[in-house]
Amino acid sequence: MVLPDTHLAEASSECVGLFLICSALPKIHSHARVAIVRSLHMHKPMKRVLITGGCGFIGSHIVDHLRNLGYGIRILDRNSERFRDPLPDVQYCIGSYAEPDLLDQALDGIDAVMHLANSTVPQTSNLDPAKDVGDNLLGSIALLDGMVRCKTHKIVYLSSGGTVYGIPRIRCVDEQQPLEPIVSYGIVKLAIEKYINLYSRLHGLDYCILRASNPYGPRQGRLGVQGVIGTFLYKLSTGSPIEIWGDGTVVRDFLFVKDLAKASTLAIESGSRSIYNVGSSEGYSINQVVGIMSQVTGLPIRPRYKESTPYDVPFVTLNISKITRDFGWVPEVSLEFGIAQTWDWIKAQNV
Repeated sequence: MVLPDTHLAEASSECVGLFLICSALPKIHSHARVAIVRSLHMHKPMKRVLITGGCGFIGSHIVDHLRNLGYGIRILDRNSERFRDPLPDVQYCIGSYAEPDLLDQALDGIDAVMHLANSTVPQTSNLDPAKDVGDNLLGSIALLDGMVRCKTHKIVYLSSGGTVYGIPRIRCVDEQQPLEPIVSYGIVKLAIEKYINLYSRLHGLDYCILRASNPYGPRQGRLGVQGVIGTFLYKLSTGSPIEIWGDGTVVRDFLFVKDLAKASTLAIESGSRSIYNVGSSEGYSINQVVGIMSQVTGLPIRPRYKESTPYDVPFVTLNISKITRDFGWVPEVSLEFGIAQTWDWIKAQNV
């Protein structure tokens, strides 16, 4: 089902904008200046973007960021947004990219695809690997076939920096490290990366793959199956007990969702045919995160510790030097400030 928009916004690339940006370049750090000049002179910004999974947590923030930049946006998602009404200048296609007719409608007139849709999470993917493969791998191949059919030449794919590397051999993982995922979620994410590369070779598809760390922030789900920060803060807001699998010493790289949205936009504008880690490069144990939550909320937290799970990676942080060098991107939001922003949003929802 396609829901009509009031208007599909068109982006502009006027000379005055180029002049203003270039005038500011001396004030910008050298690696950012190089990335901006490269983008401005080599890659004309895309105008119309299809976002699969655009009504979800991460997708909704990417939609916001692209709208602010003047992109025309179409969303393909099985569900509507949970936390706000449809946006007037966004076109919604409600359904699955496994439906060829709907997919062709969604891709009509689109310059680039931001592929976020995924039906599983790491904690549950091993329960039914066949469903994970059917929904996500075969669904993504159907999307790639649709792009070839509709002559849409650019895809940005949100992969998983937290799972495709498996158990890292070094503390801060770069893109050249071995890829040995230990959950179906990571195996399927990696397989989709490989098929994107295949379609690039076969059909000239341009792509950028982002291996994101652990995104968090406003509008994250509260079901407890993914997103430790959102889940714990919501439980705090309702007085529910917090449960930690294991002893709380596992280390993760947490990334505020708006920082991820900015990196995603830069990936749309690039033509790099490359893979980038996107994270904070800082590791925090779950116990440390709980301590920060207690400071932010002013609430005492006494977690219940439960037996660890076999798919827990003991530590992972992402080396982001490549995306910083090529795009000039660095995360701007600290974990403390990001948790405070998320807490404020959760409290507003509970009013």
